[in-house]
Amino acid sequence: MLTLDTLNAISLTRRPMGQVLFATGVLSPNFKNPLTRTHITIEGFEKLPTDRPVIFAMNHTDRYNYWPFQWRLWRDHRMFTTTWVKGKYYNNPAIQAFMIKMNNLAVPSRGYLITADAVQLLGRPPAERAYRIVRQAVDAGSTDTRTLRERAAEEGVLADVVALLDTPRDLLGLNFDPQTHNYLERMSELFKQMMNRFVELNEEAFALGLHVLVFPEGTRSIRLQEGRTGLAQMALRMKATVVPIGCNGSDLAYPGNSPLSSGGTIVYRMGEPLSPEGALKPFAIEDDYTPFTLEAERAHAEKFRGMTDLVMDRINELLDERHQRQEGAEGKVKGANRFI
Repeated sequence: MLTLDTLNAISLTRRPMGQVLFATGVLSPNFKNPLTRTHITIEGFEKLPTDRPVIFAMNHTDRYNYWPFQWRLWRDHRMFTTTWVKGKYYNNPAIQAFMIKMNNLAVPSRGYLITADAVQLLGRPPAERAYRIVRQAVDAGSTDTRTLRERAAEEGVLADVVALLDTPRDLLGLNFDPQTHNYLERMSELFKQMMNRFVELNEEAFALGLHVLVFPEGTRSIRLQEGRTGLAQMALRMKATVVPIGCNGSDLAYPGNSPLSSGGTIVYRMGEPLSPEGALKPFAIEDDYTPFTLEAERAHAEKFRGMTDLVMDRINELLDERHQRQEGAEGKVKGANRFI
């Protein structure tokens, strides 16, 4: 399970052996197998800046569509990445160990922390209505547990909410004693500390010369969906260059949950870099701020949204028609204005 201790214990490496061993022992034999030969091309690689690490912003067509990209970076250029992944992948100890060895970074979310804490406490996720009202309170920065109890009683989920509010425990790395702590305040403090560490790890990745790979959609989709603003928050904080990547065809090579490619052609198109001095200059934020906080989201929402839309437009231009977004189509990501 993803906890504060887990994030604090992560140590990134300049040459992640997990990526090397996985590329040589699994990806190379799979991609080169005559029965499942996978042709992988990166178009426009010459656009990639050579004097700095960048944030790659890629569409997310399937579960594994970053592996072929990492493989080509390693095989042809001896480059490595740090990839943002969802916290839920750290729930399994074996997968967590794999993710850490691969230099992947779990992105904590308020929703994940509420659910993971409930699973640890109750042995199951909270009831849907209990989750919803707790999530709304945490997202709003509320500390009013009395109103939360009243809403839980009205919704018929008081037992789950009372358990969360009144049970002493280790709150995913923070001590929680209801006699001295307010659950909503403690959950907000946990999220803040985890996100501070997440920011530090991204800065460490750049210091090591690692590129950071982000899926701004926050979910998988054959067609491009609206982006979430986490990438923009981090990039503007770090004054990082963002390179849009259009991934085409990976969903056909990875049609299901198998980590082995079934073969085919995957084309990654690299777009023009978006630098702080160039395309991202209109979104620059001079004030010091902490990404992923309610204060930052409220103060700089327009710039975060504007930069995110620009990045998504650039990705869209790099996609085959079958992957391009459908303007006005139904099924947009719920909560896409959120950062994760």
